[in-house]
Amino acid sequence: MKKVQKNSLTTLLAVVIIFIMYNYLQQESGQYIVKTVIDGDTIELNTGEKLRYIGVDAPEFQSSKKNAEQFAEEAFQANRKMVENRKVKLEFDVQQRDQYGRLLAYVYTDDGIMVNEWLIANGYAKTVVFPPNVRYVDRFKHLEKEAQKQKIGLWCE
Repeated sequence: MKKVQKNSLTTLLAVVIIFIMYNYLQQESGQYIVKTVIDGDTIELNTGEKLRYIGVDAPEFQSSKKNAEQFAEEAFQANRKMVENRKVKLEFDVQQRDQYGRLLAYVYTDDGIMVNEWLIANGYAKTVVFPPNVRYVDRFKHLEKEAQKQKIGLWCE
């Protein structure tokens, strides 16, 4: 009888640990809602966390829209159209935060499109490499070259 109780307790403990780990992982890399888009490569999640797309460098607004880099507004609007008020899933690489405390992630729309990749492929952003987060760098560089060849977005001139 004691052996059965011990096995039942061990099984119950294992199930509880798995449940806790699953919920933790879901919270970390699970689904979020994009509260607002800050610019072409930065968003704010419903948790209040700011997130920077890994491998993506979109033109910046600087201190105001008036002093924006060329194509900043287009990148911002494209990013808004893709993710604002939508569910997204996060995929982390080696380093999960930058020096400003922002989350660093690959972001997927609820229909499976990687936003980082889409922005580069459509000429709204360039590839930027910040090791150790280099999981998709070769793919991003290839997409950037294709956008340059097709003269789309940033590469239209």
